Amino acid sequence: MVPVPSAADGAATRIGVLALQGSFREHMAHLQKIQGVQAIEVRTADELASVAGLVIPGGESTTMALVAERWGLIPKLQAFAASGKPIWGTCAGMIFLAERAEGQKKGGQSLLGGLDITVSRNFFGAQINSFEAPLAAPECIKAFGGADTFRAMFIRAPAVVETGPKVEVLAKYVLSAEEAAAQGKTEVVVGVRSGVLLATAFHPEITTDTRWHQLFVQMVRAHAQTPQVEPPALYANLGRLPNRPTDMPVYGKEFMKAEAM
Repeated sequence: MVPVPSAADGAATRIGVLALQGSFREHMAHLQKIQGVQAIEVRTADELASVAGLVIPGGESTTMALVAERWGLIPKLQAFAASGKPIWGTCAGMIFLAERAEGQKKGGQSLLGGLDITVSRNFFGAQINSFEAPLAAPECIKAFGGADTFRAMFIRAPAVVETGPKVEVLAKYVLSAEEAAAQGKTEVVVGVRSGVLLATAFHPEITTDTRWHQLFVQMVRAHAQTPQVEPPALYANLGRLPNRPTDMPVYGKEFMKAEAM
């Protein structure tokens, strides 16, 4: 297995997960499995300023946008993206990063943009149409060892229907005959990268495969911007101690130690 490069100065790599709604806990669990990573739940401008990279998780994209707007985070998130710090969007997060989105509700939602793609919201249908499929792993994922495929979990997922010339395609999904007939194409793009931006239509955080998280950590460390702002104390901005389930397999004993505080 190829190890994820460590931070140059030996300090922990501080990565934030936008924790407004969605699968942020699962991303936190995976990031904390990677040596030398300090994972931070981000809900405030101070927490955002303290991280070197940001994960925007899957969830309900309209809800996430409304909460971010209500809390005044949209301008801060846009500034974070404009600063050139790495961002990874999964599912709803992919929609946030896209320059263009099809299937928007009237008035649309706030997009951060920066990623030269057009996404189709709910390309694969409603929640009941969610599914899992093995996909070919790109070379950047195979570099961390493991199988030549990975489990792709699609939950009311978007898809990329158009990519710009500087966008690297990392993963594709081959449509079934029925899907191809309905969509007028045989495959769609479901994973992309462009510079410091990474986006996946699927949810690596709800599998046991940490290689996509390792890839993002590698991108953050290669970017080598060390925030000068220290994060607030644990749970300081939450207003309460978190009440979280302890029976989900993704949560290991080490991750749950903090929850016992």
